Amino acid sequence: MKSVFSAPGDYVYFKSQVPLHKIPIGTKQWRYYDFGPKVVPPLICLPGTAGTADVYYKQIMSLSMKGYRVISVDIPCVWNHQEWIQSFEKFLDAIDVHHIHMYGTSLGGFLAQLFAQHRPRRVKSLILSNTFLETRTFAAAMPWAPIVGWAPSFLLKRYILTGIRDGPHEPFIADSVDFVVSQVEALSRDDLASRLTLTVDNASVKPLLLSDSLITIMDTNDYSSIPQELKDQLGERYPGSRRAYLKTGGDFPFLSRPDEVNLHLQLHLRRVGLEAHPELVQSIPKDDTGGSHSKENDEKDDEDGPKDNGATLKVTEESQSSP
Repeated sequence: MKSVFSAPGDYVYFKSQVPLHKIPIGTKQWRYYDFGPKVVPPLICLPGTAGTADVYYKQIMSLSMKGYRVISVDIPCVWNHQEWIQSFEKFLDAIDVHHIHMYGTSLGGFLAQLFAQHRPRRVKSLILSNTFLETRTFAAAMPWAPIVGWAPSFLLKRYILTGIRDGPHEPFIADSVDFVVSQVEALSRDDLASRLTLTVDNASVKPLLLSDSLITIMDTNDYSSIPQELKDQLGERYPGSRRAYLKTGGDFPFLSRPDEVNLHLQLHLRRVGLEAHPELVQSIPKDDTGGSHSKENDEKDDEDGPKDNGATLKVTEESQSSP
């Protein structure tokens, strides 16, 4: 891993155009991006243990230009899975979103399944990537799991970072690793402890009411921090799901293989009947980027970057694969 990280140019541009929202809901602080036409039911992206809302910036840029609404969120500091379900539901109520499609990777995929299990009326479809059904394996691999909530920050970071495969990588995968490592370095001790607690706290996903036909499993075939046995269990649980295999991409294909990932996301959304509205991209008001935020958050948005709309994201579409 590189000792000095330089933010990619497209990420710098993304930050200058798409505002970061921060809203308090109860005792939780939610940090998220919300971009695209508000009339479209959103695709909500949930990161893994090492990720933040920022890791999906390539999906936000590409899909919003095609007329989809994408909401990428940080996992807040919650300390058990029931608290996650309740907190996430309050977040959706706060931003006035009722029906969602969910894209979850690693821990995010597990939390997406739990939410779909307990709130089946709200989840319309799932895209699951390099994820799992139960946490027992991770708890067994961490002898100090019972005291993770009290561990110092440096130990938590070291544990998470050692789970990320370090080189040699081909350039795009190496860049994706560097980007995620930079996000881990920015996380607080409570953020790290909370996410590891959710990973090792004993829980498993029960059968979903959601039809297998509304689920896509998107995995990388080269390597992943999720054991193959757990990925196989996921496939066995949803035998009627669609499969989207990426030949390479590592742990973070949404960064290292964005064209392929975005293509599979679009194919999934079209298959489950979610209509994009590209004609609305040009008409999104410049003072309305979606989401629910207060005057205080507006001021924060101004600090993070100017408010704008999907029409200003001049992403090079020639490089994006189209179904």
